[in-house]
Amino acid sequence: MPIRIPNNLPARAVLEKERIFVMEEDRALTQDIRPIRIIILNLMPNKNATETQLLRALSNSPIQVDIDLLRTASHTSVHTSEEHLIKYYETFDDVKDRYYDGMIITGAPVEHLPFEEVDYWPELSEIMEWSKTHVYSTLHICWGAMAGLYYHYGIPKYDLPRKAFGIFEHSMTYSRPVKLFRGFNDLFYVPHSRHTEIKREDIIKCPELRILSESEECGVYAVSDRHGRQFFITGHSEYDRMTLDEEYKRDLAKGLPIDMPINYYKDDDPEKGPVLMWRASATLLFTNWLNYYVYQETPFDLSLLKDIKHQTGSDLDSEEMGNGKSNK
Repeated sequence: MPIRIPNNLPARAVLEKERIFVMEEDRALTQDIRPIRIIILNLMPNKNATETQLLRALSNSPIQVDIDLLRTASHTSVHTSEEHLIKYYETFDDVKDRYYDGMIITGAPVEHLPFEEVDYWPELSEIMEWSKTHVYSTLHICWGAMAGLYYHYGIPKYDLPRKAFGIFEHSMTYSRPVKLFRGFNDLFYVPHSRHTEIKREDIIKCPELRILSESEECGVYAVSDRHGRQFFITGHSEYDRMTLDEEYKRDLAKGLPIDMPINYYKDDDPEKGPVLMWRASATLLFTNWLNYYVYQETPFDLSLLKDIKHQTGSDLDSEEMGNGKSNK
């Protein structure tokens, strides 16, 4: 089934070259089905690239997915044209009366700032609070994950001595995989590009949260509430093959201190290019989220979300985690 995107969105050309079935709004209106409605709050500076990455990740599903793109009104983007933003993006005032099956909140390059000093933090806080009554399941990515954990649960972030930058090996925390990781290998790889972290000891003190996956090299990767309504992913599973290469060469050109991305280039030689080793697990991550936590759980009538307590949903602890016994 296709993903439904705004008419003439530039990402369409890239996706169609990859034989991904996309459907523009006009055609989607003729379909007599109830599609899954996903809203993406895109906080990344290069919004065009992030759109393509996330739409690709959401496309490998038999479920028809309608996409709305959301931006903050309180921040002026300098890397994406105003014309693109006006044409394809909405603001919170435009969408606040709608209901969604799922939401994705992306990362943002503001890690060096305390959350309260980010210029759009009040608006982001309002959106995250709104999501508790207007969205069934929310997937937070990288800085978005840290912002969500801080806003909803008071979990702090910490500066890393060196940037977590590269492709890192991960494993599942529980011996019986939760549905988000069904079909995963015991070990899988994820791109990371961040200057901050969340700490395991802070997460385990919060009884409402569960660590689902970790890396020995770069720490906590996936956290959820007990019910599949909130997921927090510290890596960038959606990244393209060349994304870390572009970040590395950008920082080198600016004279910024940057290490070569770990476990990324063939034979650790940038001239030989990167080895793509995370695409399959990334596809499975987004497909599992869409299927198990969005499609199978959301009420057909989305307006009923206002009457559903945010804590309801499939209890991850009792249903999937072997009574909460971690293998770590």
